[in-house]
Amino acid sequence: MNPIVTAIRAGWIGCHACGLVSPAEAEGMPCPRCRTTLHGRKPDSLQRAWALLMTALLLYIPANLYPVMTVNKMGRGEPDTILSGVRHLIEAGMWPLALLVFVASIVIPVAKLGVLAYLLLSVRRRSRNRCRDRAVLYRVIEAFGHWSMVDVFLVSILIALVDFGAIATIEPGIGVSFFAGVVVVTLFAARAFDPRLIWDAAVWEENP
Repeated sequence: MNPIVTAIRAGWIGCHACGLVSPAEAEGMPCPRCRTTLHGRKPDSLQRAWALLMTALLLYIPANLYPVMTVNKMGRGEPDTILSGVRHLIEAGMWPLALLVFVASIVIPVAKLGVLAYLLLSVRRRSRNRCRDRAVLYRVIEAFGHWSMVDVFLVSILIALVDFGAIATIEPGIGVSFFAGVVVVTLFAARAFDPRLIWDAAVWEENP
């Protein structure tokens, strides 16, 4: 079995911010290109990613239980959670908008939390299976994670557009704050995770 050659084994170190490759002796020094501190692996990557992931899971519960907005018409209004808002959009015949909110607010956050948990568990167990697929999966959730902020943007846009004084107003609910917290914390969790750890378990050990 031939050993897998990694940059760190070959005496090189890659910047996790810009990708520039530098000699391994430069670890702890600023990257020549972006000035980010160079590390062979992000310090305490798993611990920080787990802590942020657990925080996001805790925030996601009130984000779905508390209302995200209240539409007041002629002095009357009923607070809407994410799911009740999706239901009202469907009842109003706004299927595309309902689908967008559902995917951005439910599917993407849940998928991102689940994938991050899976990657962290696989690294913790030092799994050697499907390393390339897991690395691609990480890049996908990192790229599409920003789309879960669409729901927060939607509420902001509705507040700005629908303002007819006493006739109709939209007020943001506390659920928006929790949901924005989920999005931000999961972004930090994805950043804290070092995808290079996926390949470490696949590296052939001379003395297992």
